[in-house]
Order: sequence, then C-alpha cells, then structure tokens
Amino acid sequence: MTDHDASDPVRKPRAFTVDDPAPKTAAERSRRTADKPRKPAAIPVTVAMTMAEDDPFLPPPPDELDGLTPPPASPRPRRLTAGKLLTGSLGFLAALALGIWTDTLIRSLFDRLPWLGWAAAMAAAIAVVALLALAIKEFIGIRRLTKVASLREAITARVKSATAKEARALGTQVTALVAANPLTAHGRKSLNTLDDEIIDGPHYLEFAERELMSPLDRQARQLIVNAARRVSVVTAVSPRALVDLAYVGYEAIRLTRAMAELYGGRPGTLGMIRLFRDVIAHLAVTGAIAAGDSLIQQVVGHGLAAKLSARLGEGVINGLMTARIGISAMDLCRPMPFTALKRPGIGDFMSVIAGMAAKDASTKTTGNETL
Repeated sequence: MTDHDASDPVRKPRAFTVDDPAPKTAAERSRRTADKPRKPAAIPVTVAMTMAEDDPFLPPPPDELDGLTPPPASPRPRRLTAGKLLTGSLGFLAALALGIWTDTLIRSLFDRLPWLGWAAAMAAAIAVVALLALAIKEFIGIRRLTKVASLREAITARVKSATAKEARALGTQVTALVAANPLTAHGRKSLNTLDDEIIDGPHYLEFAERELMSPLDRQARQLIVNAARRVSVVTAVSPRALVDLAYVGYEAIRLTRAMAELYGGRPGTLGMIRLFRDVIAHLAVTGAIAAGDSLIQQVVGHGLAAKLSARLGEGVINGLMTARIGISAMDLCRPMPFTALKRPGIGDFMSVIAGMAAKDASTKTTGNETL
C-alpha cells in the first residue's frame, strides 16, 4: 500500500441517499410497486380504543376501602351430596303421589259423569305440557349460567397466553352471548373491524373486554348504586328491623337477577336461586357479610358521623352491604374476568351513598331551622 501523494486533491466527504432513484416512467413505477413488499399496516383509525379515563369505574381515591371490598367470586363446585339425594328422592315420591292421586280423581270422575272425567283428563294434560315447558325453560336458564361460568373460566386461563385463533373464538362466544343487548352494538362493530387485521391473542381479548364489557359495566355500576340508594332510604325511614331485613333481601335478589340479565345470563327461577345462593355463600365464606363494625368505622373515618343520624347511618351501612352483594353478583354474571378494566370496589360507591345520606340529613336540618 502506497502513501497518498500530498499533491493529490483531498476528496471532501459527501452524503449519498440509500433510497432507489425515483422511477421516471409509469411502467417503471408500476414495476417498482409490484416488486416492493407491502409495508406493515397499522390498525385503521376507525377502531377506537376505550381510554383509561373512559373506564366505567372512577380511579380509586386515596382512601379506598380495599379491605372491605369482597374478593372475586366464583361459582361453588357442584357435587352430589346426601342433601341432594334426599331432596331428589322426596321429590320423586311426591311426583308419584301426585300422579296416583290425579289418576284416582280422573277415574272417579269418569264413574260419576263421563264429561267430568274428560274435563279432568284435559286439565291434567294441559298441566303436564305446562310443566314440561317450565322444565325446559329452567333447564335452558341453568345451561346459560353454566355457559357464562365456563366461558369466564376459559378466558381466565388463556387471557395471557391465548393464540390469535383461540382469542377470536372466545371473543365470538362472548359476542354471541351479549348480542341481544343494544349497549354492545358499538363494541361488536369495533370487533368486526379487526377480522382482517393481525393482532395477538392477549391484546385481542383486552380489546374485546374494553369494547364489549365497558358499557355493560357502566350499567352494572348504575344498578348497584340505585339498589344501594333505595336500601339506604328505606332503612332510614322504616320503623322495624324486620322490614329492613325483608327489603334488603328483596333488593339483593332483584339486583342479582338484573345483573344476570344485563350480562346475558337470563336465569329462570331455579337458576336464580342457584346464582343467589352462590353470591351469599361467597360473601359468607369470605367474611364479607359480618363486617358491620368495619363499615361503621370507615363511615366515622370519613367524617360522616357528625352529619348522619343513627337511622341514616344504618341506611348507609345497609346500602354498602347491598353494594357488596352487587359486586359479587357482577363477578359471577360477567362472562369475562377483569383484566383490561378495573374491578369495582366499595370505595366506588361509598362517596355516592354517603353523599346522598348527608344531603338528606342537611336538607332535614335546613327544614327544621326554617320551621
């Protein structure tokens, strides 16, 4: 290698473009376009993600009552027990006794007057058809609740590791379950726009939860708030503890049924009994029912003791207990677990219920001063 001659001119640094020169003709442009691979495409801007500020549940306050919020509920395991065998056997014997009594009644009516026998036989046939219809309805309702529970368990197991195919299959099942609710129309439309897009399974499930469950969660929150308010008001004005207990039970059953219908469960009578029993059993096992002292301490800690009378304080406590039942019912009726969205807590309803009670108390105080 020879040294560079000092007399040779030094070449200055120059910049060169790495892109291909622009095509000069239409044919060359079309050929370049055909040979050049397609660049990765982003999701169309028509698909709107639900942002964090649009979450149906407000961000938790600094003093959120985390310790009073019941843990996530799950259906109780179904197994054959001695009690179920006893109930089934007694029910079968009662059905046989009713059938024998009906047969004896129809035969005796035929012996007396044939037309009375035919009328009794017709009534018995109608009763059997109606009983079969009710049995089918109850069976469909229980199957629907079982489907919701199994779908939620499947999504919970695959929410972090689902493939794109599995996620789309689970999303299709959730969409079919809530398709009858008009609140999910926008979410179902947004999911349809992802049919031709490449997206991984976990992100697809999170997107499906935000788009499908977000409007339903808002409605569920409103159902819980309304039930808690009614319980608070009735407890504050009712003169008897028995009336309070009866109304709290009525509102709890009503709230549980409304929650199941909202998320696509629509249980029958037996399915409703089964669902409500799971809710109460979960609260009893986790100790969330016997927490009246803790709730009272939190009410005092929020500075409401000076604003609420004894009756209004009891109304707030019962309202918060109703909110607990609503949260547990929401866990059991929701077909998707809380992953992308925040699970509600007692703190989300404390300010609403206590604020309403304090407002009523201040209104009464103002009215007394005016008088």
